Order: sequence, then C-alpha cells, then structure tokens
Amino acid sequence: MSEQQTKTAWPDSWLTLSHGIRAGRYIDPEFTKLEHEKLWLKVWQMAARLDEIPEVGDHTVYEIGEQSVIIVRADENTVKAYHNFCPHRGTALATGSGHYEKGRIICPFHGWRWNLEGQIQYVLERDNFKGGNLCDHDVRLREVNMEIYAGYVFVNFSENPQPFAEHIAPVKHLIDGLAVGEMHHYWWKSVTAPCNWKVAVEAFLEGYHVPATHPQLEKPGADFLFGDDVSGEQTYAHNNHFYETFENGHGRFFGGPNTPMAGKVRPEGDPVDLMADRLNLLVEGMDAMVLKEDVDLVRALKGKPIPEGSSLGGEYVKSLYSTAAAENRPMPKLEKEILDMWGGEIFVFPNLLILPQAGNCMMYRIRPNGNDPDSCIFEIFSTKTYPADKPVPRAEVQPMDDVSDPEQFRQIPRQDFANVPRIQKGLHTSGCKQVWLASYFEKIILNMHQEMDRYMTDEK
Repeated sequence: MSEQQTKTAWPDSWLTLSHGIRAGRYIDPEFTKLEHEKLWLKVWQMAARLDEIPEVGDHTVYEIGEQSVIIVRADENTVKAYHNFCPHRGTALATGSGHYEKGRIICPFHGWRWNLEGQIQYVLERDNFKGGNLCDHDVRLREVNMEIYAGYVFVNFSENPQPFAEHIAPVKHLIDGLAVGEMHHYWWKSVTAPCNWKVAVEAFLEGYHVPATHPQLEKPGADFLFGDDVSGEQTYAHNNHFYETFENGHGRFFGGPNTPMAGKVRPEGDPVDLMADRLNLLVEGMDAMVLKEDVDLVRALKGKPIPEGSSLGGEYVKSLYSTAAAENRPMPKLEKEILDMWGGEIFVFPNLLILPQAGNCMMYRIRPNGNDPDSCIFEIFSTKTYPADKPVPRAEVQPMDDVSDPEQFRQIPRQDFANVPRIQKGLHTSGCKQVWLASYFEKIILNMHQEMDRYMTDEK
C-alpha cells in the first residue's frame, strides 16, 4: 500500500497538513500505538551518553514503550547493547544503571551467567535443556543495532535499519564542529511531563515563543505583546534567527549577526554590562548553555578598547578561546557556521535537541511514557568541556517529580513546562481540530511530522 493509500485509510484526525497538524496525532491512543510499532521500532534514537558507562562493566538501561535495552561497556573501547531479557524465562537482567562485578551478567532468577560480550558462561543444570543439546549460540544475549557518535549511544530495533551514517548525515558536520563529543556531564534531570512527547519536542523547535513565554529574555517584545496597543510594528528577536530543515526529519535554527549572542545589544547603557546581564539571565534561568565563568569573561572586557575591525562579540570569542587553550580544554571549531550555532539549536529526528554555546551544550531527550498519549519522559542534559587535568564526572540522572518546583528546575524550564500541560488540555477540547503552523518560524515542526509519516506509512 502506498503512502497516499495508507493516509487515505487514516482517520482525518491523524493527518499532517501543509499548514498544520491534526489534533488526533497528539491525543489518540491508537496513534500512539502506531508510533511504537512504526516509528520507535525502526528509527535511530539516542539511548545513552557514554558518560553513563565510563568504566568496564558499567551498564545502563534504556526503555522506550515496551522495549528495554541494556547498554554495557564491554571493554575500554567497546560498548554493547542487548535486549534486556534472560533467554531462560524472560527475566529483565538489569534495571537503572549499575556495574557488573568481575564482568559477569547474572540473572537474578536462576543464576544463568554471561560475560560482557554476551556469551553464555554458565547454565544451571544445563543437561535439562534441549535434550542436553543446548548450544551456546542458543542462549547468548541478543544484540540491538547500536552506533556510538559524538558521545552518544544510538540504538535501532529494526533488523535492517537505515544506515546510521545516512540517518545523521544532514547534521553531522554541525555536530562534529561543535565538539559535542568532547563535552561531558555537568547535570542531568528527568521528569514525567503531562503532555504528549511531540508537544514537548515542538515547544523547543522555534524561538517564536520567547517574548510571551520568557519575557525576561525579550523585555521590549513582551512589553509590546502584553501592552494595550498591538497595532504598530514590532521587531522581535526571533526575526533575527534563521530556520532550516533537512532530510530525515532533522532541522536547525540559529542566530544572525543582530542577536545578543553576537554582541548586539540595546544602545542604552554600557555594551559590556548589557551583554553580560543578558547572558547572565541564561545562567540564572538555566545554568546550562551559558555558565557563570562565561559571563565573568564578558565582564572582564569592561574598559578594554575594542580593536578596529573587531566587535564586542568578537572579543568575547577571543577571550573564550584563549582561556580554553590555557586550560587545555576542547572548544568548537572557529568557523562562522559553527559560531552561528551558539544560542541556536540542532534537532536530531525524532527526539534529540542540541542547544550549543561556547564549550557548553544543553540537550533535551523527550520520549513517550509507555502508551499514554498524555504523558512523556522529559530529560535535560547539561554538558561542558573540561580541562585536560580535571576528572570527568560520571553521568547520573536526578529524578524530579514537580515541574513547577523552583528547587527542582530553574526559571526557564519552569516557564516552558507551564505551557505543555495547557497545550495538551487544549488539544483534547472538541473544538480543537488542528494546530496551525507558521510557514517559516515553525517549519521544523512540519518537517518532523512529514518524516514521521514516512515511517508510519512504511515508506521509510
């Protein structure tokens, strides 16, 4: 059956339109089930960061829907991914993260044992199985397709998946240039959010929401939006961003030369103070892409002349790189396309968002929470580069339970989390048949759904 024939058989509430998305894609349990069957069982997905398993014998478990995978560091240079079950009676061999002592994977039910390479080492009463002819290959651990890239472990459950190199190709040069693979754990939080996973992903695929959702980051735009007169013209920060979509569902947006990240700030006041204060809003509101030490470098430029042909943003970049060089700390490539990505975002289909800054990067991973269309698992990873002589911390997740608690999340994620349950609630109302999408500022969202449709209709 062709893609068009399959879509014709779909209910109208599941359709992707040229100008919007039907509401059923976010709220219908049957569509959620189809996603698990057609998308999550076939697509490459980020299952772990290598920082979770730094030592030989370390393991972590990744779960999506009913699928569970053990990711194990088998030796210093080898990582393995196994379906998380014992071939004897189906017992899950691991939960959460941990370490296999002496390189032994042991089933807690009957004590069957494997080495880290998935080879069976011991079967209790082996002669009782298969008429005494049980072969080692019968009960070795079943591997899941896996690729390591940029510090990530990607997995794919398909027996014949799209080559990972082909999947990642449209955005590989950007990720490589940003030194994401040389960034390591700073903090990592996870929470169950009351919305569909796509609602959460889409909340971060555009900067169009910033004036209303994060008014402290764009005060003139917020004052205009929430003011009494909206009849005049107003220039918003998102007008200075560029949006681009790629094959395989990926996308990106990035700032132009007129953004605060490039040193362009309001003319009233000292430029250094204004730039530092603007960046400090991200430190106080997120403590991820921009860190306190980055703002300190901006403030250190106060009173220093800007050489002819340079700019405040240019001098900030020089200071960042000279400081990193002195610390023997990796940094992104000094190329315009890479520098332009600072303060922007790379979307790796279907659910990984990379938000880079200097030698730091914030990442979101958002996935379904079982078969519930109204719930998702939302994770925020904060990473940075470390000096060569500093130990890299092991990545350990901090489970959170309240998206509105300022003790658990800072201001910016709390503002974003405040939107998503309201979106989910609105999508359930009988009057909401579809959501409308801006043709330019929300083009990455449409591209994402169009790629989903290729999976959902078996065209991928």
